[in-house]
Amino acid sequence: MLVVLAMMGVLAAAARPMLQMSAQRSREHELRQALRQIRTAIDAYKKAADEGQVAHAADASGYPPSLDALAAGVADAKSVKGRRIYFLRRVPRDPFADPALAPADSWGLRSADSPPDSPRPGADVFDVYSRSEKRGLDGSRYRDW
Repeated sequence: MLVVLAMMGVLAAAARPMLQMSAQRSREHELRQALRQIRTAIDAYKKAADEGQVAHAADASGYPPSLDALAAGVADAKSVKGRRIYFLRRVPRDPFADPALAPADSWGLRSADSPPDSPRPGADVFDVYSRSEKRGLDGSRYRDW
């Protein structure tokens, strides 16, 4: 009986790191998917602004003013019926962020006028990144994805 319990303990100890790695891999997949969704929505907003569907100031970049604007929708400037254009159903959450944060607040924001090596928020949302300082299974930092 003791031998069987010892063997089960060894197997459980060996399985724990595999379960942790599987959970991390799942969260990394979720992060990639969320970043891809947001990037696609930002690009669609910019394209709509460049085509005149989204009204913006002449000196504005044409990027969305916030992540929430992508989900809340904007008035279609070419529609006479007051139609709205939606770019996201909802803002995805950063899986490595604090769960108490709102989904839009879980991301680091980079404006169009900030340098790539020192991103900072501004009047628009040019790009997003994870604010997590953790490293992925490949050794890269999540904020660099």
